[in-house]
Amino acid sequence: MNANADIEAIDLSNPDYYINRELSLLQFNLRVLEQAMDDTHPLMERLNFLLIFSSNMDEFFEIRVAGLRNRVETGTGEPGPDGMLAQEMLDQISRITHEAVHRQYHILQNILLPALAGEGVHFLRREHWNAKQTEWVKKYFRDQVYPVLTPIALDPAHPFPRLVNKSLNFIVSLDGKDAFGRSTGLAIVPAPRSLPRLIRLPASVCENGDDNFIFLSSMIHAHVSDLFPGMRATGCYQFRVTRNADLEVDEDAEDLASALKGELLSRRYGDEVRLEVADNCPRHLIDYLLEQFELGEQDAYEVNGPVNLARMFTSVNRPRLHYAPFTPRVPAAVRQAESLFAAIDQGDLLFHHPFESFSPVVNLLAEAARDPKVLAIKQTLYRTGIDSEILDHLETAARNGKEVTAVVELRARFDEESNIEGARRLQEAGAMVVYGVVGYKTHAKMLLVIRRDGEGIKRYAHLGTGNYHMKTTRLYTDYGLLTADPGLCQDVHKIFQELTGMGKAARLKQLKHAPFTLHPALLEWIEFETEQARAGKPARIIAKINSLTEERIMQALYRASQAGVRIDLIVRGICCLRPGIPGLSENIRVRSIIGRFLEHTRVYYFHHAGEERVYCSSADWMDRNLFNRVETCFPINQPALKKRIIEQGLELYLRDNTQAWLLAPEGDYHRATPAPGEAPCIAQQTLLAELTGGS
Repeated sequence: MNANADIEAIDLSNPDYYINRELSLLQFNLRVLEQAMDDTHPLMERLNFLLIFSSNMDEFFEIRVAGLRNRVETGTGEPGPDGMLAQEMLDQISRITHEAVHRQYHILQNILLPALAGEGVHFLRREHWNAKQTEWVKKYFRDQVYPVLTPIALDPAHPFPRLVNKSLNFIVSLDGKDAFGRSTGLAIVPAPRSLPRLIRLPASVCENGDDNFIFLSSMIHAHVSDLFPGMRATGCYQFRVTRNADLEVDEDAEDLASALKGELLSRRYGDEVRLEVADNCPRHLIDYLLEQFELGEQDAYEVNGPVNLARMFTSVNRPRLHYAPFTPRVPAAVRQAESLFAAIDQGDLLFHHPFESFSPVVNLLAEAARDPKVLAIKQTLYRTGIDSEILDHLETAARNGKEVTAVVELRARFDEESNIEGARRLQEAGAMVVYGVVGYKTHAKMLLVIRRDGEGIKRYAHLGTGNYHMKTTRLYTDYGLLTADPGLCQDVHKIFQELTGMGKAARLKQLKHAPFTLHPALLEWIEFETEQARAGKPARIIAKINSLTEERIMQALYRASQAGVRIDLIVRGICCLRPGIPGLSENIRVRSIIGRFLEHTRVYYFHHAGEERVYCSSADWMDRNLFNRVETCFPINQPALKKRIIEQGLELYLRDNTQAWLLAPEGDYHRATPAPGEAPCIAQQTLLAELTGGS
């Protein structure tokens, strides 16, 4: 039997060849948690990783676990390539997450908090308050907390309240009778979200000159009896319920924004999926809460500490406990040009954020808003934030008479409210606002400026892998391209026409776009490398993406590996492909980089018979990106820029032997370590040093 026959004999639909999507996402969250144990990060940053893990797990339960529970209850949903049923996934998720949460609180209580105390940052328990602090807390509680608390007695006239998703609450056991003679013995005390979860103690009540914090929960515990005059609180226990937060919006609604506004309220009161409760809570009260929320024993998480860790983010003025600040570089071509338009006219400009500044993109909009030669601006907005310079400049442009078109994606998860507000602002300024295409999220990152140029017009475009959000441009790694290339700009213009108008799919010259040409193009490019390898020629694929779940892409990569193509996948989060399986994927290596910045770039590299094709994209290799979203994939044409991406965005990350995690065939990740005699390599730190002069 020849080699090709052997390849064909392997059943690529075998579930054993795929990792479950949800379990792979859990593995990513566990890698984030392990950063809290990594002493190469400053101490407060390690605490932040622990809190990011909490925030990630909140979303995991709100969306992924909620979806699985719904599938079990309704008997709907097909298994993925791995073949696992929803109940199987829930069982494994429960086991893994209970272990992870136990480890998280162990790290917090036994490692991070003692280490922070050694550095002068204290989170004080009630039993450690001195007399001055006790008196200060009493006054703060009376003046700032007590007036906004609403205790709710539990009796036939006061049934168990409908509690807001992820809100901090207390279940209180009581002794005695109230003014009406009631003695039900139980009450619920919700902590309003208007109250801070951490309160900094003033220096006047502290003797050490350090940073001292008290949890709101500790204050309420200490004074809970004040809420029930004449009665005695015999127990007070924190708890928090997590609810289904996925939105179901009627795509046929006449006004999508109004329909979405109505759904946002329901997110706060969706079906319950998880109960977190203090581990000192008596068993009968835990059972009582589970009964109220219609949850099972596996849905209860007993925690040794605050139940709402995601609200624990704070900062202290101790530089050694934080990452060293850095200033993103502005390329010389931008600094030396009289305008952004002049700089782009000299050649394409590539930016690697956050190491290089996002300000040129913002400044291009600012210039365009004022420039009398600019006729029109078109932009997609997926996540921008409410207080956004981007929105400010688009508003200014509209008020200055420019034709401004904004394609606002209202359904960007957990940013829906700010996007609705941003759309309102732009409409009031006179901009044309559209919400994309029904049934398809607009996830592409595009900006187009149309400017008068002599007797004709000229187009300038920005294409990126990340969002137009000023905060994330300092926290996420992304690529952005500013170009006046006529072919690329014409393609961008056609996609905007496709989004705002109607007609057949645009015929593009250089860009690939989902849901039309991107998936077929990826399969074609992978197949080309496969044929090259079968012919004994050099073949190579490198992809840096956030997630890999799409089955036909994975099968194409398996076939390429079998043919001898060397494949490196740098996948930050979910990866359903199993590398290193003999006869199937032994030529595939998968790594995940977890570090100071969230890796967010999407870069595809194909050797292509020595031509070395490099593409940047807004799309991951997931079903939703390739079939249910509007995405762009753009080539890097200029040789110098292509070389930069290969060296700095791919090869450097493949050399990382410190912050890289390597995926084993079994689905586990193992931290990379330098080989004996090998110098440590941290890709993000190298880029900070090379591109900003920082560290």
